[in-house]
Amino acid sequence: MSAPFAIGIMARAPVAGETKTRLIPALGAEGAAQLQRKLTLQALQTAVQAARQAVVLFTAGDARHPFWAECTDRFGVRCIGQQGAHLGARMLHALQSLLQTHGTAALIGTDCPALQPRHLIDLRDGVQTARMAFIPAEDGGYVAVAAREPLASAFGPLDWGTSAVMAQTRAALLAGGWRAGHDWAELAPLWDLDRPADLERARREGWLPD
Repeated sequence: MSAPFAIGIMARAPVAGETKTRLIPALGAEGAAQLQRKLTLQALQTAVQAARQAVVLFTAGDARHPFWAECTDRFGVRCIGQQGAHLGARMLHALQSLLQTHGTAALIGTDCPALQPRHLIDLRDGVQTARMAFIPAEDGGYVAVAAREPLASAFGPLDWGTSAVMAQTRAALLAGGWRAGHDWAELAPLWDLDRPADLERARREGWLPD
């Protein structure tokens, strides 16, 4: 690598009733919060394996939650509060923060247990030639993005959290004059753990953290 690579993780504090809310009917509020905690630790482990110590946790929710100190102690990562009026703005802020000190950067969430270090390495390699690279989600969003030159309009007020996000992102990139396969790359899609059916899939395929 000619340019250092950093990974940011967008994570919410594991507060019962405030996280993984679509799984509360299946797990209960406390169970959903515990799952959020486990998924965040798994995402940290994956990121650290791919980028060593160049990992930053961008936090939302309770800024004083003791879980953040646990993450810092266990993985040596920095915690920075998310900033922005909507998810896209918060993601762009996180990417731009990482790119101030690193040549390329990736951003992931905590909802994709199938994400492995090799996927992040592939993203890193993708932005050696393209300006941005994505791992789409099977549900129409995306589970990870990497950039060396992010296009701000791709992080505008899209329908974040819906099945339209990846299509709207492509439209924004095209509107910005970017060419698919040249200015941005897309890897094979993965899937998010958002709903009870996803929970069953994670158990069936062995991706659910212990």
